[in-house]
Amino acid sequence: MGSVPSTPRRSGAFSQDTAEYLIGTFVGGESFPLSSEFWQKLLELPFDLRWPTDRVHQACELLVKNNHRTKHLSKILFHLACYLQESMSASGVPPVVYEKAVNAVYITSIFLKHLIENVQGDDLELHLLLDENESIPKDILGDQTIENLVMRNVLTFITSVDVSPNTYLLHLELLNFMLIAMSTQLLCGPSPRPNDVNPFLDAAMAQDTSLVSSFVRRLLLNYITRPNIPFNRASYSIFNEGSERGVLQRVGSAAANFVLLPFSYLISSSSGELRSPLADSSIHVLLVLIHYHKCVVSKDYDANENDKTAVSDTLQKEITYFSDNPYCKALEHATDFELDCVDVERNAISGPHVKLPFASLFDTLGTCLADETAVLLLYSLLQGNSAFLEYVLVRTDQETLLMPILEALYNAPRKTSNQIYMLLIILLILSQDSSFNASIHKLILPGVPWYKERLLHQTSLGSLMVIILIRTVQYNLSKLRDVYLHTTCLATLANMAPHVHRLSAYASQRLVGLFDMLSRKYNKLADLRNNKLHIGNGNSVEGNGLIEDVSTELQIYTDFLRLVLEIINAILSYALPRNPEVVYAIMHRQEVFQPFKNHPRFNELLDNLYTVLDFFNSRMDAQRGDGDWSVNEVLQVIIVNCRSWRGDGMKMCTQLRFTYEQESHPEEFFIPYVWQLVLSRCGFTFNAVAINLFPVDLPAEEHEVGVEVSTHPNGDLERSANQL
Repeated sequence: MGSVPSTPRRSGAFSQDTAEYLIGTFVGGESFPLSSEFWQKLLELPFDLRWPTDRVHQACELLVKNNHRTKHLSKILFHLACYLQESMSASGVPPVVYEKAVNAVYITSIFLKHLIENVQGDDLELHLLLDENESIPKDILGDQTIENLVMRNVLTFITSVDVSPNTYLLHLELLNFMLIAMSTQLLCGPSPRPNDVNPFLDAAMAQDTSLVSSFVRRLLLNYITRPNIPFNRASYSIFNEGSERGVLQRVGSAAANFVLLPFSYLISSSSGELRSPLADSSIHVLLVLIHYHKCVVSKDYDANENDKTAVSDTLQKEITYFSDNPYCKALEHATDFELDCVDVERNAISGPHVKLPFASLFDTLGTCLADETAVLLLYSLLQGNSAFLEYVLVRTDQETLLMPILEALYNAPRKTSNQIYMLLIILLILSQDSSFNASIHKLILPGVPWYKERLLHQTSLGSLMVIILIRTVQYNLSKLRDVYLHTTCLATLANMAPHVHRLSAYASQRLVGLFDMLSRKYNKLADLRNNKLHIGNGNSVEGNGLIEDVSTELQIYTDFLRLVLEIINAILSYALPRNPEVVYAIMHRQEVFQPFKNHPRFNELLDNLYTVLDFFNSRMDAQRGDGDWSVNEVLQVIIVNCRSWRGDGMKMCTQLRFTYEQESHPEEFFIPYVWQLVLSRCGFTFNAVAINLFPVDLPAEEHEVGVEVSTHPNGDLERSANQL
């Protein structure tokens, strides 16, 4: 075995033949040791050489065939780790070191992705162990695995080296490399199992707490500062106007084209929209890391190996547990860097805390909530980090977050159901705080330009929130028909109800209209059930099933109607003097409540409502003169009598308060959801046939967003590497 291949000689810079020979040798059958000069030559390849797409696929297939023997993937990973370590030197780092590191991570990403997405059978084997006879510098690898060394150096570089014109591209490619390395999750099922193979994710989880905290902070700072094209395009020929794609670009477009997405951002961003590939990749990596769950078999389970592989899903959840996720913990314990205080609860938390500029993070999220990744990050912060939730609740400019959330819900038909869920859960979490519910009614909006059905002028933020939540219920009733979505909307309205202040006329009308709409649906279901009971006579099994289904749905709508009455009752019981428009809306349409007056589920609630109606109707009768009354005249009578309202005869019902709790196994929703977002947003195409994490349609000739159906021919895989 030679120490370096004999490359074709050409005068001047690298030639096409030299580049093809070096990459062909990398994927070929001859193994070159770590100390070979071959690696230096390979990593000095320039970007301006070309390679046909079909040859790239053949190269990837050859590496699959030969890597178990040559271990070239692990060797280039080792060199990547070495160059990253050199790039973190305290003394000045020559630009060539960064360039070699970029080449190493770039080439590695291309071939690693192909190996992951073209796994044969159920076993992922990347052959990351080096041969025992390999001469390995002990001061670099030590007793670590290759994947642990690489992930440690990747995290350390991103954390310790500032983003600058010289380092920007390397920062970006390292984040993209992490997404590829962690894409092994796509091969796993939706429910994590002990036999899932995620070597790079597990290596990331094994890093020191201090490094993890610093890395989470760096990712969030990238997201906040959104660095955009800070380096000199001219230093990389691929950015030159009119340049054709080079050899590595060809490889990228064929085998790992998401690596080149940042380049398309940089070349084609002629619009005024500020786009930051580094910020996007940072948030994608963070979301994957904080939602990863490593499934481990309990030590108390003594079954033999065969039994462990054959247990049912139910039993498996009983005999397994999830190891701690340090990235999730780091995010949960992040604090505002402006506050230099430690509460009693945090004294029990060991390790360094992530200190962030909460004000900047709040403002950044407010400008980015049109994107689902920002929504998921906001949810993760509010649900897990009590310090950030408290910070959000005390902000006086709640419209910064709420307006984009409400606008997104207004445009629900153009949003995914998962995004709608996340937005509604965020509102539910915020509505758990009474000060939040009070403050949003004091903030007056001069206008709402995106609301098209009606001109909303000088409307409170709280009134707008009521309008949008009711509109979402109506949309769900006609389109999605999701009970959970209904419940979340109504629970948020119930939390808000006791604190409602000067609810607008339009919001009050919509609230009464919501009861009317649900009551009409309830009546239809009741008639349908009664007809089926009359016709079926209990003789048909199928008929009994239909009756049972209708009865179940009728019970659901009974609960919805009661919840809406609870909301109205809370406003009348705790906030009637401040809400004359609600009283007017109830009086104007009091006939919609009459059919339910004797309903056993609604008795006490409707008794309160009719106590209010009797009080104000009697005041109206006492002042009624000849002729019809105008709306303003009726409203003035209500406003005057609201001042004398004392609540006599009202039955004080228990005030409802809904809180959000995650399901017992949230990972089964969040892990697939995160990867669907990553695939759809970062250009990371993946072989659809290999994805087990979530269901994927496999159209014959069509590509889904972020999903690639592999149709390339294998080609002549037996041709020699030198002929590539």
